[in-house]
Amino acid sequence: MQSAGPGQRYNPDVGRRRTVSFQGEKGAFSQVAVQQLLGPEVEVRPCQRFEEVFRALADGDVDAAVVPIENTLHGSVHENYDHLVNFELQIHAETNVRISHTLIACPGVPFRKLRRVFSHPVALNQCVTFFRENPQLERVPFYDTAGSVKMLMEEKPADAAAIASAIAADLYGAKTLKRGIEDDPSNFTRFFLLKRPGSRQTRTGEVQWKTSLVFQTRNVPGALFRCLSAFALRDISCTKIESRPLRGKPWEYWFYLDFLGRADDEIPQKALGHLSEMADFLRVLGTYPKAV
Repeated sequence: MQSAGPGQRYNPDVGRRRTVSFQGEKGAFSQVAVQQLLGPEVEVRPCQRFEEVFRALADGDVDAAVVPIENTLHGSVHENYDHLVNFELQIHAETNVRISHTLIACPGVPFRKLRRVFSHPVALNQCVTFFRENPQLERVPFYDTAGSVKMLMEEKPADAAAIASAIAADLYGAKTLKRGIEDDPSNFTRFFLLKRPGSRQTRTGEVQWKTSLVFQTRNVPGALFRCLSAFALRDISCTKIESRPLRGKPWEYWFYLDFLGRADDEIPQKALGHLSEMADFLRVLGTYPKAV
């Protein structure tokens, strides 16, 4: 393996495959997003916490990171919005992952013997109907969906199962008992692909583009209205706006905004110039192909 000399950063593109960090264990839905964005050949680096995912990329330990940003049922992943401000990384792509929950147990453990089901609290709460129909099953919160499958295969309890992705069952050699046990089939999570500033991005023709940005304005009457008018007056479609508290300044907020278009095209550039005149802070987080 290549080594780095004094004052020199190790080049991750020499001598190995690209490495991508994500939160959770191997087999998590985040790994499904990695495969959708970059294919199955990349090397993955699971992290326990979201901050570790961002830090690994910022420090150059990995080539890219994939993080969830919002779910159609449970809303935004607020922690990751905060990290987008704290770490100066770029959004390069997005993808939507269909969240289909699978009931998984160790080989030889039948459904009738189950008394406990482990999974992440969000996954457990997305399977309320399943638990209502099976009142003998106790819901047991665990730190990660795929991690609960890994734990089962290590400890081999005779009365327990896990809720995770189908690929987690295959990855850990577990047994699938039931598929599609989620309450709502319209359950999707949106993921961002992040890279360090300066990473190249190819501009392709037949694709709709999206831009994400964050801005901050003073808490005075009409301030947010005037900021949004920079897009409305130019017929730019804003697809999402999210507010997050500004630490150290009570009742002031960051505003995260997505709009359709490229930040470097003429009309969006004028809108961003207009916004910069009214905002106390403005950063474009990335311009990337809109997920289909």
